[in-house]
Amino acid sequence: MFKDLDPLLHSQLRLAIVSLLISVEEADFVYLKEKTGATAGNLSTHMEKLNEAGYIEIHKFIDGKRPRTVLKITPRGIDAFEQYVKALQDYIKK
Repeated sequence: MFKDLDPLLHSQLRLAIVSLLISVEEADFVYLKEKTGATAGNLSTHMEKLNEAGYIEIHKFIDGKRPRTVLKITPRGIDAFEQYVKALQDYIKK
């Protein structure tokens, strides 16, 4: 039978965020905004959902005189992404 897909990662933008974070140590909010083409508000909303689930960590701080937001994927997020990809592969094989 088919495995359920993680509804949190089934969103296109949240999947894009996690996909980008899985390949880097950390990523700046501006970088993610540029790569995904999302608006700042939409990106923030989806980041919060991933953070609440424990898939990513969000660090906000002041760099010189400007605020910065940096995101990092967690081990839980890596595991969720790998399970999601495996479930998709199972769909393709069946």
